[in-house]
Amino acid sequence: MSTRLYVGNLSFNSTEDAITRAFEQDSRSVQSVSVVTDRETGRPRGFAFVEMATEADARAAIEALDGTELDGRTLRVNEARERQPRSDARPARDQRW
Repeated sequence: MSTRLYVGNLSFNSTEDAITRAFEQDSRSVQSVSVVTDRETGRPRGFAFVEMATEADARAAIEALDGTELDGRTLRVNEARERQPRSDARPARDQRW
């Protein structure tokens, strides 16, 4: 199991500090929190990645926090998966017309 977790269904008002506090409960250790933002607007996209110190901390965080509420939203917490390569179904911007 990886120590990197995906946290979905976040409120757009959730901060890295609030997420860190939630994941550090019960003596779990958080290495980093990264809230994903929109490239154009800079607004949060509603999900984040949390890097835990150990696999045991990651497992405990999933069990403790998946389905719980943070900032008025029910969290989805699971192990992060590697990003899949994009298909070439869409032409590049300069090749559309």
